[in-house]
Amino acid sequence: MLDVTAANEIAADARVRANVVRLAAAQALTGANSAVIFATGAIVGATLAPDMSFATVPISMYVVGLAAGTLPTGAISRRFGRRAAFITGTGLGTLTGLLGSFAILRGSFALFCLATFLGGLYGAVAQSYRFAAADGASAAYRPKAVSWVMAGGVFAGVLGPQLVQWTMDVWQPYLFAFSFLVQAAVALVAMGIVAGVDMPRPAPADLHGGRPLLTIVSQPRFIAAALCGVIAYPMMNLVMTSAPLAMKMCGLSLSDSNFGIQWHIVAMYGPSFFTGALIARFGAPKIVAAGLLLEAAAATIGLSGVTAMHFWATLIVLGVGWNFSFIGASALVLETHRPQERNKVQAFNDFLVFGMMAIGSFSSGQLLANYGWSAVNMVVFPPVVLGLAVLSLVSWAKRRKARLEAAMGEFPDAV
Repeated sequence: MLDVTAANEIAADARVRANVVRLAAAQALTGANSAVIFATGAIVGATLAPDMSFATVPISMYVVGLAAGTLPTGAISRRFGRRAAFITGTGLGTLTGLLGSFAILRGSFALFCLATFLGGLYGAVAQSYRFAAADGASAAYRPKAVSWVMAGGVFAGVLGPQLVQWTMDVWQPYLFAFSFLVQAAVALVAMGIVAGVDMPRPAPADLHGGRPLLTIVSQPRFIAAALCGVIAYPMMNLVMTSAPLAMKMCGLSLSDSNFGIQWHIVAMYGPSFFTGALIARFGAPKIVAAGLLLEAAAATIGLSGVTAMHFWATLIVLGVGWNFSFIGASALVLETHRPQERNKVQAFNDFLVFGMMAIGSFSSGQLLANYGWSAVNMVVFPPVVLGLAVLSLVSWAKRRKARLEAAMGEFPDAV
């Protein structure tokens, strides 16, 4: 029986590895979508918006799309399978590029915001790639599967900003119009890749199986994981989306801004090549804590100066911190649910993360315009302290419970 189980796990991991390759490639191409929006959104917004304080609204609409798309992505995945959700997402990505280019050519702020909203829906689907990679994998391979798919974002860090750099002036005087057209073509390529992912439709028993969602999300482990994700991603997003416009306000060039965003994205995803191994060795809570501390360190660098080097260092350290904290939090979420519960739990977790991002992102433009770059960085510290405190408390409670049960000669129940 043990030999059969081991053989099944090996076969499952082989299928998962094949999916990981495709999902990592899709992550790279999908990341170009967000890279184009983050590198250009505030600048195009400042050009098209009726007031400078609305400059970051297009990026906020992208984040609203992220939040709005998480629950429908989970519903489509439960009903029709992951692959159907992936193809739907890449279709939305193609519309994003086409509509974004048209909006710039027409000078329409409202249409450009709609385009970035559609880009957020595409991004919401792409966020499920990391969880999809772990479907059917052995417990030992899950963190590595998540990490390797996220590593595909390294290529997005190169592709997206370079795509902007090469194409931003093609249709003068319509800055970035051709960039969005090329992004639409990239989304079509991603559609072809995700169409080959080997993920069968869910069994009928899985559509309504498992515990109630409230029971699952009430676990202290889930609360800590979701809270850390809610802190790690929105804080990174706040600083990242403000940085290009802040650099422009400080007299730095578009090339400086593109360079900073490029290396920020590389820093976000580059550590993924070994983050899974670090989680396996030290445990997810320690990696999450390290990531939150790095985000605080990035804010400290941002407060220390406004030269190009200061902005670049802030964005790079911020990216590494996000990688550790977000992948670690995702690994914690995987420990809180059963296989048949995965779609609804993962979708709910992402809804919390991106819902909070949506709320916070609308204030980023006002915060930067009214209080400056320093205020943006100062906001990072209180949530980081809260996240570290909750994570420490939950980890301590789990260790204490394990010691008490060991002392009584009992084994801890599996979650």
